[in-house]
Amino acid sequence: MGDPFAFVRANTLLKPPSLVPELKLHLADKAVPLWELTEEELAEKDLPPPYWAFAWAGGQALARYIIDHPEVAAGKRVLDFASGSGLVGVAALWVSAAHVVANDIDAFAIAAIILNAEANGVAGGLETVRRDMLDEPTLAADGGPLFDLVLAGDVCYELPMSNRTIGWLRRHAAAGATVLMGDPGRSYLPESGLTKLAEYMVPTPRDLEDSDLRRTIVWRVESA
Repeated sequence: MGDPFAFVRANTLLKPPSLVPELKLHLADKAVPLWELTEEELAEKDLPPPYWAFAWAGGQALARYIIDHPEVAAGKRVLDFASGSGLVGVAALWVSAAHVVANDIDAFAIAAIILNAEANGVAGGLETVRRDMLDEPTLAADGGPLFDLVLAGDVCYELPMSNRTIGWLRRHAAAGATVLMGDPGRSYLPESGLTKLAEYMVPTPRDLEDSDLRRTIVWRVESA
């Protein structure tokens, strides 16, 4: 693999997400051509889509909610799980979160997160973590929560991922963190243990979604 930062810059445009015009991200116009370029760059086939290059509906709703309710993240220790483009973490930093850990397993996502934080002038409070965190503890050594606020957008689109993620998010909630999730009606959203906080209609491109608008909910995840 070459330089992931150069790859992100070369294959995206810096522009605002539809629901969050306050911010700007390195975004792609079309999914399939970038997907093919990614496989070519890594010399691999059957890779997952380049989630980092798009502002998905769940993340946009979460970012909108955070900017509209800055007290949720201001001064807090924040985890942006499965961060993708970093939109949600950047929004938290935008409203003065004390520190944001943006987590993803994709090297291109990590590059995009850093570039997007820099583009919005908030990179100073950002830490990136590239690994699967879903089996990691949710409590700090003193018995308190590792994070004050845990954020996750669009994580219920596959059953195994959803089951692992929701269980882990509930453990963060039980540890004392506020846990928020943005979801546009994905197939594996839990039927209980969620409290609705806000609803948005998010404009979405047809090559990513099956509709021009997705009704998207910001949920608070309750402990098990």
